[in-house]
Amino acid sequence: TELGGEAAELGRMAGEQEVALRTLVSSGLVPPSRVSRDGSLGALVDTYEVEEPGADEGELDLRSLLAPHAGSRVSFAEPGAPVPLPGPAARELAAAVGAALDNVRKHAGEGARAWILLEDWGDEVIVTVRDDGPGIAAGRLDQAAGEGRMGVALSIRGRLRDLGGSAELVSVPGQGTEVELKVPRGRTQ
Repeated sequence: TELGGEAAELGRMAGEQEVALRTLVSSGLVPPSRVSRDGSLGALVDTYEVEEPGADEGELDLRSLLAPHAGSRVSFAEPGAPVPLPGPAARELAAAVGAALDNVRKHAGEGARAWILLEDWGDEVIVTVRDDGPGIAAGRLDQAAGEGRMGVALSIRGRLRDLGGSAELVSVPGQGTEVELKVPRGRTQ
């Protein structure tokens, strides 16, 4: 990175490939159609999923939906066993995680790092998204909602509320932001 120019770009790309390879080797969760689009916050990826008939009725392993977010600036920690949820609930929870990462990309700055932690507690699934950005100023979310921008309210909290879960946001100016997403088992559709 210190060399700059093409050397920095090559180093960034090598880091992304290392993360993808480690994820693939350790869990086999990285889809083979993974394509890097942008390096501003790790590898943003396009995945092309083939929908199987009846896929919405079955369960999905949440790890497979979150693993593609991992990159040079996004770390993903997961349990060693599958984290099954009903298909629609797994997709909504993954979309809320994506929305939280979108906020990191938009508001935390070019050099920000993010961490995703997936936990399966049996009766509930918890996903935590944390970043090392500047944090959110007190009252900023209420101000954004007053201006009609409902990103956190709808794309994160609304999704979790619809699943019977909750989303807690903790932010300390200068110390980053943490979003904890909880979904109870048995109440998800």
